[in-house]
Order: sequence, then C-alpha cells, then structure tokens
Amino acid sequence: MTKTETLTLVTGANRGMGFEMTKELAEKGQHVIIGARTAEKGEAAAKKLTDKGLNVDFVQLDVTDPQSVTDAAQTLKKHYGQLSILINNAGAAFDGRKAPSTVDAKLLHADFDVNYFGLIDVTQKMLPLLKQAPTAKIINMSSMMGSKTEALNPDSDVYHAVAVGYQSAKAAANMYTVQLAKEFKNAQLPITVNAVDPGMVATEFGGATPEMAKSFGAQPVEFGVARVVELATDATNQDTATFSNTHGPVAW
Repeated sequence: MTKTETLTLVTGANRGMGFEMTKELAEKGQHVIIGARTAEKGEAAAKKLTDKGLNVDFVQLDVTDPQSVTDAAQTLKKHYGQLSILINNAGAAFDGRKAPSTVDAKLLHADFDVNYFGLIDVTQKMLPLLKQAPTAKIINMSSMMGSKTEALNPDSDVYHAVAVGYQSAKAAANMYTVQLAKEFKNAQLPITVNAVDPGMVATEFGGATPEMAKSFGAQPVEFGVARVVELATDATNQDTATFSNTHGPVAW
C-alpha cells in the first residue's frame, strides 16, 4: 500500500453496523479490513463486498482473545505496515433487563471483556501501526446508554434502559476515549480519538432480530453508522475527545 491510501480496520464487521461501515467506507475509496471472530464469517462478509468491486480484506480478530489481537496486529504490520483508521465497533450486551441489585457478576465481566478491555487491547496493539500513518483516527463505538446525564434525564430515549454492565462498560470506554485523546494531544501526536453513539439501530445486537428492533422504533443501519462515516472521511481530522451522534454532541 502507499502512504496516501486510507487503510481502515473495523472490528466486529462481519454483520450489522460494522458491515455497513465497511461497505460505505470502501465505496468512498478506503481500503477496509473486516475484523471478525471466525474466518468463515469474516471471509464470507468480505467476499460480498469484493464481489461488488470494493477494496476489502479480512483479518481474524476476537477482541476478547489477546493472542488473536496480537496476531491480527502482526498480520496488518506484515501486509500493510501502517493503519489510518481504527474503528472499535465490536460490542455486546449480556445483562439486558437484569436488576442492578441481583445481576450476576459473570455477566458484568462479559460486558467489560468485550466493550472495555477488548477495546483497549485492540487500541494499544494497533497503535504502533497508527503511528506510522501521516495522520490517524480512532473511533470508538459507544452508546448513549453509557451517558450518566441521559440515564437521569426522564425525556431521554435511554432513561428506562437497564443493562448496568453494558452501560457501565460504555461509560468506562468513554473515559478511556477522553484520556487517550488528551494523551495524544499533549504529546502532539496526529491521532484523534472520538466516541460515537449510533442510537437504537435495527440489527441483531443483544439477541434481537432487525425486524424486532424496528418494531420498537429502531433506525436503519445507515442511520446508525452515519456519524462514524462522517468522522472517518473528514479530511481535516480536527475533532478529538468528542462524543456525538447524527444529531450532534451527546452528553458524557
């Protein structure tokens, strides 16, 4: 690859919003790598897009498996030498509708393994590749469900949501976003770090079906990925330490 090519890694990209991001960014000329837990699903997803003439590859990457993350980083280093954009999209909720007073600690650990510790592991291991690019971006898929402000706002869409493990993990990931962005800014590194809330989107997230999610008012995946695509294609790359969605800023 050349120094001018935009190479983007999207984790959890074999379906749902990750797949849509991959498609839209590839359509805009980026070379996108699908990160997926299994080779079968990842390769199948990549083929759907390469059959359309899009510049898409696959790398096996399970964010909860440190060796898998290490291997993925080594593969990208060997084949590409750098990375322009990291989109930490992989996420899962294991404790939906569980009362905070009785939720099983194993579910809380599972929430944090994917949404917080996995995100950090991927970020840290991909950072040497991001530093090789002239300018780079880290975009963390968060959720308004991790906003304490909106959790206390009776008029908010997430006021009645109860998934304390998932919500806590997203709140923690938001803080990591802020602190990492500040570290890079203070060190004058040309790497921005932002969090994005996709809103309620019609996917298979949380064990639902897209049709079921739509019946509860979920938006199409194109709506959910719009802000990510906007950030990923922003040539100025000036926004950092922000939390936003398609409507604008989201309260931390």
